[in-house]
Amino acid sequence: MASAKELKDRIKAVQETKKITNAMYLISSTKLRRAKVDLAQTRPYFDALRDEIGRILRVGNEYQSRYFFNVDGTPPEGGVRGVLAITADKGLAGAYNVNVIREAERLVRESPDAMLFVVGEYGRRYFAAHYDGMVYLRGAQSPTLDGARTLCTQLLDLYDEEKLCELTVVYTDMKNSLTSSVLTHRLLPLDRRSFDAAPGEGCRAELEFIPSEDAVVRGVMRSYLSGFLYAALLDSYCSEQNARVTAMDAANVNAQELLGTLSLQLNRSRQAAITQEITEISAGAQAQKNKRKKGGARA
Repeated sequence: MASAKELKDRIKAVQETKKITNAMYLISSTKLRRAKVDLAQTRPYFDALRDEIGRILRVGNEYQSRYFFNVDGTPPEGGVRGVLAITADKGLAGAYNVNVIREAERLVRESPDAMLFVVGEYGRRYFAAHYDGMVYLRGAQSPTLDGARTLCTQLLDLYDEEKLCELTVVYTDMKNSLTSSVLTHRLLPLDRRSFDAAPGEGCRAELEFIPSEDAVVRGVMRSYLSGFLYAALLDSYCSEQNARVTAMDAANVNAQELLGTLSLQLNRSRQAAITQEITEISAGAQAQKNKRKKGGARA
């Protein structure tokens, strides 16, 4: 059994660690609430952009663009596959980062010539050690719409230059506070069938494209992709904070259980030491008593 001093030192270390995990739990809880509000505010804008793209495709159903699959269902030509993996900047978030990395690795194995883009310091450190040619874009903390627009510009320029023929995003979707899952979404080219919802009254009117249909589609697509990336960054950020809240809560529970076990061991150690001291005192007193008896007998 460990000594009382060793148990006290370990209890102190666990208590200090518990303070850190509890602080991280509170910080992540606050960040999660704020990120949820931001994510909810992006959805109406994103849905409106999808509706506008659907209107454009319904009016110009023969419209050809590299942003969409061809009318016959074939993908555009030119370039390689691009994979964008959204990870966190830090660890201590359970399996959050590992799940994204595994899915991104699977996509890269399917397309050995694929270009790998990474968001998040955790993913950068991992992929830099395992893959040549990895492109680090930005950190994952505090996602903003301006940051998403910059990210969109970097990726869209490569797509417009025909260096990419497809762009797939790997991120984590938080369905609720208990469930998160890794999603793989093909961002470019878009499938026309996904915009084939039945048009409403406002969608049946003819559209006039100024200065041209290509210019309008480019502008709308840039906004659409920026909005999607912003939503993906926020969704991943929410999932990260939720995973960290869960991990830190589990760490707090484990620390409390460990403190209980160590406290019990410390009490037992103290009781054993007290029992030993009492035994030694009793044995010494008995020895002195026996000695006095022997001395009296001799006299």
